[in-house]
Amino acid sequence: MIKECLNNGRRTSGKKRFRYLGLLIAGLMVVGSAGTAAGTVVAADTAEERIASGLQKLTSIALEEVQAAKKAEEEARSYDFTLGFAGDICLGDNYIPMQHLAALGSEDISDGIDPRFIEIMRGMDLMWINNEFVYSRRGEPLPGKAWTFCGDPDNVSYLKDLGVDIVGLANNHTFDFGEVSFLDTLETLEDAQIPYVGAGRNLAQASEPVYLEADGFRIAYVAASRAEYTIYTPEATDTEPGILWCYDYDRFLKSIEKAAANADYVIALPHWGVEHSTELEDEQIRGAHACIDAGADAVIGAHPHILQGIEYYKGKPIMYSLGNFWFDDYDIDTLVAELHIKGKRPNSGISAKEAASKGATQEDASPETASAGNGSVEDAAREDSPLKDAEIELKLYPGTQTGVYTGLADTEEWKSRVLGDLENISVNVNIDEDGVVHPDDQ
Repeated sequence: MIKECLNNGRRTSGKKRFRYLGLLIAGLMVVGSAGTAAGTVVAADTAEERIASGLQKLTSIALEEVQAAKKAEEEARSYDFTLGFAGDICLGDNYIPMQHLAALGSEDISDGIDPRFIEIMRGMDLMWINNEFVYSRRGEPLPGKAWTFCGDPDNVSYLKDLGVDIVGLANNHTFDFGEVSFLDTLETLEDAQIPYVGAGRNLAQASEPVYLEADGFRIAYVAASRAEYTIYTPEATDTEPGILWCYDYDRFLKSIEKAAANADYVIALPHWGVEHSTELEDEQIRGAHACIDAGADAVIGAHPHILQGIEYYKGKPIMYSLGNFWFDDYDIDTLVAELHIKGKRPNSGISAKEAASKGATQEDASPETASAGNGSVEDAAREDSPLKDAEIELKLYPGTQTGVYTGLADTEEWKSRVLGDLENISVNVNIDEDGVVHPDDQ
């Protein structure tokens, strides 16, 4: 019986393992008592000592098994992952960054972007960047459009070098060389197996959230643009390609609501604001709040080509603009932003990823379950997310794009200046010396 309990305890996990090992310990106590009685009858002290020694060893093994099982269960419940974000990148061969590499005779992206920044980006569990150009060998610049950027499809390899897992295409440069180059861009990214968000061959694809996995959780990305005063970049229709707009927020918010019903964490990615201005438009503030009210857990903006401020709304971070990352030769501050999410999973319930893989229904989800897969489980209350008790930290890695080189701030003075300037234009946050962002009420 002892041997059976020990073997079964090793082969099983969770509560069953604890039951087997509990039986083992109880059995050992009985054997010990019987052994002591037998030793008294035969007056065999050495036999008693051998039984006692064996009992001690077996008890020690059983206790070690219990402790190991508890430790394994705790480790299985723990999660710890990072989501990274960088601003505008242009790999167009007809513009400054790629021309800079060509002039150097280089095909190494680290001649334009600090290797330390690249290391940070590659270390993220999921890394997003704003792809502000097209990949194509076809098409012509749109008539009347002042700035148009097009790169060879082979340049997509640089995204791999940077550790990019997903790109944003809901911006004002994805149609720079017309429909044919737009479609080439989609195909290039698909061939490279790099997901894109906010654009598609029709409206259904352009508005569809993109779901990726981090440490067993389903992360949703939703993107839209309201960047152009003169419209060159079309919104997709039921039959025509294009991007998702958010000049009014209705479709964007519906996509966010869908994402919130199907993911554990939702990131809204609007392309908006006034270029080269730190002043926020009223529509940015209204839109960011509406995104969070619709179910977004973070709002990460782009377009102004410079950093704009940070706000916390209902405990959720809003970065109004990431600015340029490697885009031109302006001397501007930049950064890589990191959302660090960690905690312990609930003891029961399933995540959105698990629900999606199982085709779960609402009845399958416990109160701890955040959301569902394939639209099959509705998320009536985001506070029931399995990430609701997570520690979520927004950390910034500051630097400067200057002389067609994006460098990581590596002195206290440099780092303090960039973070201090950003704090000064932010709404309700303070940023500590390590780049960690804290809401004013904390």
